[in-house]
Amino acid sequence: MAFNIGLSGLRAATSDLNVTGNNIANAGTAGFKQSRAEFADVYAASVLGTGSNPQGSGVLLGDVSQLFNQGNINYTQNALDLAINGNGFFQVSNNGALSYTRAGYFGTDRDGYIVDNFGYNLQGYTVDANGVLQPGVVGDLQVQTESQEPKATTKIDQIFNLNSTNSVPANTPFDPTDPTTYNSSTSTNIYDSQGNAHVLTQYFVKSDANEWQMNILIDGRSPSVPTAAAPAGTEPDRYQLSFDAAGQISSLAPITDITTTPPTVGAPITPAGQFTIATWNPAAPDTSSPTGWSLNGANSNPGGFTFDMRGSTQFSSSFAVNSVSQDGYTTGELSGLEISETGEIFARYTNGQSKVQGQLVLANFANVQGLTPVGKTQWVQSFASGEPVRNPPGSGTLGVVQAGALEDSNVELSDQLVNLIVAQRNYQANAKTIETESAITQTIINLR
Repeated sequence: MAFNIGLSGLRAATSDLNVTGNNIANAGTAGFKQSRAEFADVYAASVLGTGSNPQGSGVLLGDVSQLFNQGNINYTQNALDLAINGNGFFQVSNNGALSYTRAGYFGTDRDGYIVDNFGYNLQGYTVDANGVLQPGVVGDLQVQTESQEPKATTKIDQIFNLNSTNSVPANTPFDPTDPTTYNSSTSTNIYDSQGNAHVLTQYFVKSDANEWQMNILIDGRSPSVPTAAAPAGTEPDRYQLSFDAAGQISSLAPITDITTTPPTVGAPITPAGQFTIATWNPAAPDTSSPTGWSLNGANSNPGGFTFDMRGSTQFSSSFAVNSVSQDGYTTGELSGLEISETGEIFARYTNGQSKVQGQLVLANFANVQGLTPVGKTQWVQSFASGEPVRNPPGSGTLGVVQAGALEDSNVELSDQLVNLIVAQRNYQANAKTIETESAITQTIINLR
């Protein structure tokens, strides 16, 4: 009996040494979770039970469990290195075979798919053909590396303040080349369908108390060019701005005839402060043209572009543009990636735009101890683990994602070195048990 007991102890000590050695070997492996050998005692059973004073039959290896406690977050400055701070696993696919990992070594392949260092595809919510995120549609995440197409301007939002203390300019008529004929001006870049930039300039001329004339030119040309036959008109589009006693815009209307005094004004635009320039045809300088300009072959937005100046004021303070934005842009090249804590993948382009490329998801299990380790710092689902629950990072009990970082192994080397000493002592002690039993057996054999 003692031989079997001692032999079971040697096996147990060997298993303990193997588990501890594996932990030490992977102390520098990102995303590695240390294992623990769990032992149980053995008692010989008879038909009627073990009796009241069982002696025991040794030890067996009950289980090798993995400890999924958090490892340290180590920042690497590589945008596609990812670490999970909290619960959950990255889901990766090897030609449809799903596995789960905490190791966040990710990059892109030649087709722009986000893959780990074994070529497995990172999974998440994908985007449709229009770049709209599709929550619930899990697939291989891909970064669109091609150039971003330009977009013609469709809307300009602007809030400004006109100085109510300004006087009516002494010099008339309005001349964009003569600053004495207007009170204030501001410029904004807009874009045509090919991504060409054009300068839209507004000139503000005070005409009476609470009354202003706004003149608009694009590249110094008229915005209202109907055909290629006259691409070089210099007459601005004119609008009459009226403010109430509180300094808020009360009405805005186009000026239809500048030759009359006062100018003929069309019907007020509703809502006040919002209007559309619908007839602009983009032009460019052309020395071969008699007018010095010709249409550049691009188009403006088919419906024109809308100006929204609601919220603009006329107060007793200096002219200032408080905010301005427009939604057009030129073509752009991919310049970098950013991944948020909740897993959204943003591509940044050289034209200043950004675009959502997808959102990674994390998986969690009712029993993470039931996952089956398959190497490469990965686990697969088993019957004991239950089905994976997939959600974006930061939702429910899932952790958040740290971009530009890796999760270190959770192995504590000092603990493992002490475990080595204990396992060695256990091995020696069990070997001593066998040695002692051998000596006793030899004594019996030598009886005469």
